[in-house]
Amino acid sequence: MQEFFIGLGIGLAVAAVTALYFSSKLSRLRKEKEQEIAKFKDMLAARMELESEGLKKVKDENDELRKANENLRISLMAMREKPGRKEVQKLQVMQKAVDRLTLNSPGFATAWQVAMRDSEEEFQRMYSGIVPFIKRHIAGKSEAQLVDVKEGDDDVTE
Repeated sequence: MQEFFIGLGIGLAVAAVTALYFSSKLSRLRKEKEQEIAKFKDMLAARMELESEGLKKVKDENDELRKANENLRISLMAMREKPGRKEVQKLQVMQKAVDRLTLNSPGFATAWQVAMRDSEEEFQRMYSGIVPFIKRHIAGKSEAQLVDVKEGDDDVTE
């Protein structure tokens, strides 16, 4: 019977050593898995932070581009309303020619006033109805003759 207890003791000792070995191994595996999970959580948090920063930058840039687009649209509309430099120069040349003709030609002033009134009426008629709408968008030829002006010359040449 004593041999039985010795065998039982040796078996229990081997079982206890084996149980300790496997429990320590299981504990080590759990720690490794927890460390790996913590590492993945950190990587995920870092990636989400980077992506949120990138998304925020893209949204901010999108907002800035929207504002710039709106500003450009408003500027374009304003530019369409303003006459160009060449048009203003042409208008000044024409005004100077009209002033000279008014002073130098005695019958010009009344003829000019009649022509202006007729042109204004025609212009007003041009902005009502479908035919004027089409004429407005399809450039028509003017019956007026253009005057060439050389730089540095005060006289108007025909």
